[in-house]
Amino acid sequence: MHRTAIGLAVSSVAMLMLLYSLSTAAIEPAADPSAAPTLQTFVQAHCLDCHTGSDASGDLDLETTLAHEVVSRPEVWERVVRKLAARQMPPADMPRPDEAEYESVLRSLTAALDRHAGENPRPGRTETFRRLTRFEYQNAIRDLLAVDIDASRLLPRDESSHGFDNITVGELTPTLLNRYVNAAQEISRLAVGVAGPAPGGDTIRIRPDITQESHVAGLPLGTRGGAVIPYTFPVDGEYQIEVRLARDRNEEVEGLRGRHELDILVDRDQVARFTIEPPPRGSRDYSKVDAHLQTRIHVSAGPHELGVTFPGRSTSLLETMRQPYESHFNYHRHPRINTAVYQVSVTGPYESNGPGDTPSRRRIFVCRPTGPDEEPDCAETILANLARRAWRRPVQGDDIAGLLEFYRQGRDEGDFETGIQRALEALLVSPQFLFRIERDPAGAAPGEVYAVSDVELASRLSFFLWSSIPDEELLELAEADQLRRPDVLAAQVRRMLADPRAKALTKSFAGQWLYLRNLDAVHPDGRLFPDFDHNLREAMRRETELLFEDVARNDRSVLDLLKSDKTFLNQRLAKHYGIPHVYGSRFRKVAPDEDVPRGGLLRHASILAVTSYATRTSPVIRGNWILENLVGTPAPPPPADVPALEDNTVAADLPIRERLKQHRADPNCAGCHALMDPVGFSLENFDAIGRWRNLEGEAPVDATGGLPDGSEFEGVEGLEQALLRRPELFAGTVTEKLLTYALGRGLDHHDAPAVRQIVHDAALQDYRFSAIVHGIVRSTPFQMRTAE
Repeated sequence: MHRTAIGLAVSSVAMLMLLYSLSTAAIEPAADPSAAPTLQTFVQAHCLDCHTGSDASGDLDLETTLAHEVVSRPEVWERVVRKLAARQMPPADMPRPDEAEYESVLRSLTAALDRHAGENPRPGRTETFRRLTRFEYQNAIRDLLAVDIDASRLLPRDESSHGFDNITVGELTPTLLNRYVNAAQEISRLAVGVAGPAPGGDTIRIRPDITQESHVAGLPLGTRGGAVIPYTFPVDGEYQIEVRLARDRNEEVEGLRGRHELDILVDRDQVARFTIEPPPRGSRDYSKVDAHLQTRIHVSAGPHELGVTFPGRSTSLLETMRQPYESHFNYHRHPRINTAVYQVSVTGPYESNGPGDTPSRRRIFVCRPTGPDEEPDCAETILANLARRAWRRPVQGDDIAGLLEFYRQGRDEGDFETGIQRALEALLVSPQFLFRIERDPAGAAPGEVYAVSDVELASRLSFFLWSSIPDEELLELAEADQLRRPDVLAAQVRRMLADPRAKALTKSFAGQWLYLRNLDAVHPDGRLFPDFDHNLREAMRRETELLFEDVARNDRSVLDLLKSDKTFLNQRLAKHYGIPHVYGSRFRKVAPDEDVPRGGLLRHASILAVTSYATRTSPVIRGNWILENLVGTPAPPPPADVPALEDNTVAADLPIRERLKQHRADPNCAGCHALMDPVGFSLENFDAIGRWRNLEGEAPVDATGGLPDGSEFEGVEGLEQALLRRPELFAGTVTEKLLTYALGRGLDHHDAPAVRQIVHDAALQDYRFSAIVHGIVRSTPFQMRTAE
């Protein structure tokens, strides 16, 4: 590395250390906490009965640890801090210190730990090579090429670790590489506008558990059912659209009573209308009912919205009385009232008129050669521009030599655009695109702490807030070594949070932190919950997404996620909750009456459903979810030899509280269940799909609950109030989850001081969402790295 660059890096490290030391010093007492008698007195009085000797509880011998300085064993004392901060220790059935003692010992411990961290930063180490997740890949393609793809169709699901899927992404197996090659071929043809040698096609199937009896968001008012399908047509030309209707297991078209009409729309404009009639009287041959539902239309290249729907028709009173459900998709329990779309096929192009003028072509072809002599220089300009954005760093001539070789091969086989398409295909499978790469500076000693480069910081920032590549403004600042300046960095964070691409935080971060991705695996028992369908599942998910978006976009306090007095509803979800006067498919912010238990996260059907079983609620799952995702102190995993609670071993008509006594009666289970069960019991007024109930079977619901700190309360409102009495716990958990997601690695005890600093600073701003994000971006773990 050049000496000037080394000097700048050293200066950056020194400045970060100084700023961190000054910020932690602002909240430390003047005296040396490690030498204060408070800690020793506290531990002797409240901890040593259980945490002494070789058989110490939790393998935590505090007597031996106490003989050394606090800073010599930070991994032990950070465990103690976490337990004391949550008031989980001493146990609730043991003599407990008062609040003044808790606060005093915590100040003593954290001041010593934070001072030591400020003087000896340990930012941790992310992997040198981290593959883009499927979600990041999809967004990167969108921002690089202006092409929207469905990456779930092209790539397998990423594995999750520490609650997020952007951590265990270091490997690229041969099978996965083959999927990337196939994806690159398809995407490059679509972006450049290259039609295949023969008409190709796609078939889009509608989920079978979707009810299609009402208006679908995105389609014109006055229609019902069907689907809106975002679709990118590769070139100008004619395409054939074919529709198939939903059938039952007897191959009869469902809901076909009388005559129906079906419309095909492109960008909301009707391009075809069909009449659907039942087979002749006495015939059960449904093969020709939808055989004519196909049309060939001319479509310009680029992204369009393909709509297939039915003109609205009134529902007869007789049908409504016979079927009092919102859900209509199951032939045996709640059959369809009207016909429904099963799949839509797009085939083409036929009689292509060329690639057209698409957003992707405008993004790629930043120059146009006027003759063969200009083609090499123009190709180099195009590929250098794409490589710089795709690889997230400056590029030189040598960097794109390989891409130019692919261009020349393609040019020999076809024309200029064929060469660009081949080079783009190679670009999309290059390791520099598929992986986020952070290398140690040349000559860095193992364990040395250094500030990541501005270019690497730009990628950390963009993948944190956008789950995508840096845009031009961010990349230019990084290349000019201006991004790390505090005022510039703060301005970029504000800009990026206000950008629509920040919705990625909702889809990716909130979707994983709050288990919203798990909703697809929720299948409540159809006999017990016959009115559950995919429409309701999606409405549940959207309510929670919109609450998180509202907090993030409007920079509200993260505490509003718990204490919100408003929620977001459409007609389907409002009926599920029993809230009147909400009509249509559009979601809107609603302030329910005071006696309607809706608002914050703990009242959302999405959260309540993913923490339940198919047949009943689970106070254990709900309680542990709250402890892990809201309080930050999950119960330890169960011993390997402890069986699960079998419902058939306990009378099924007993309330779940009585059934769980079996586990709490087992000494091996009692410790953990004493932590989880009381928290989960407070949500028992909500059934397994989030509806309010006052009875469990024949017995009144007992929603008495408690937290591990010994507090007791009644119902969800009591739980919310108990959590909000100590807001730093929830804010701290949100910070830890966001920091884990931002770094792409699990946190350890070295990261705890940074988390405390972020929470302390955010508290001065009422824990606003942006305050936490700014704190993360300024933190030592985010801006620095440890050499290997």
